[in-house]
Amino acid sequence: MLLDEMRIDENDVGFVPSLGITFQLNETGKRIVELLQEGRSKDEIVLALSQEFEADWKRVYRDVEDFFLKLKVYGLMQ
Repeated sequence: MLLDEMRIDENDVGFVPSLGITFQLNETGKRIVELLQEGRSKDEIVLALSQEFEADWKRVYRDVEDFFLKLKVYGLMQ
């Protein structure tokens, strides 16, 4: 998965070396990428984010699902 090689700098810009492309991430997007790189499942990510941000898990689930779809569109996930 290309997402595994993404590096995120101090300005929350993700860089995928093999593609030579960058992505601006917000705080939540950055955290999702970090959790994916740790090998966490979607459900584990939703739980972690809902706890970290003290947010309703249903809203977090929708946001995570949307982010996953964007990662697939950009070819970073299957």
